[in-house]
Amino acid sequence: MAIALGSLLLLAGILLIIQGGALLSVDQPVRARSPDVDDTQPVRPFAPVAGAQRLEPARKVAQDLIAPPRLDPAEIERAEPRPPLSELGLAVPPKTPMPRDWREVLLYRPVVTSSAMFEAMGRKVFISGVRGIDLDSSCSFHDVTWPCGVRARAVFNSWLRGRALHCFVPPDVERFAVAAPCRLGKQDVGAWLVSNGWATALPSGIYGKAEATARDAEMGMFGPAQ
Repeated sequence: MAIALGSLLLLAGILLIIQGGALLSVDQPVRARSPDVDDTQPVRPFAPVAGAQRLEPARKVAQDLIAPPRLDPAEIERAEPRPPLSELGLAVPPKTPMPRDWREVLLYRPVVTSSAMFEAMGRKVFISGVRGIDLDSSCSFHDVTWPCGVRARAVFNSWLRGRALHCFVPPDVERFAVAAPCRLGKQDVGAWLVSNGWATALPSGIYGKAEATARDAEMGMFGPAQ
């Protein structure tokens, strides 16, 4: 009897829980009606969601100021590039082709003998692509004559300050002077000499523009006495 009575009470509690859930149920969205369902049956509408915001299209703000204007390709004109702010922006001059057996070597403690020639480690090297100034040469500026050859050698020697030069030279040490391109760090020696007016460019060389710049700026041999 006790077991049967307990089973009845448990069943009654389950029925009460089911009934209470039906009374407290929250509205759920209704699925789309099937074509087989009768249209006369009432359909429960969707319940509004709390805190929902209405979506509206974005408002255009200063469209003419922010959006780039439409350009006609026919009206676009290519402009010339502006000149560089300094010589650092200039293109590096092309390298002079060297014989295959020549190698770039480091020549220590160079001693300048003229405006475009130096001696180092038993070699006599003349900077290729330029024409130096003889030691006994004189230059004139506004009817004033001054010894530009001696001054050119002194300036070249002061610029080097005994620092090692990278030069493309033959593999064997020769006693005669060899014309070779050299650089001090990343600076082309020939370009420095010509652009500062202490040497002139050869007709077949690559320093023609550098010489024109030095002449226009009246630098080195093209300027006043120094």
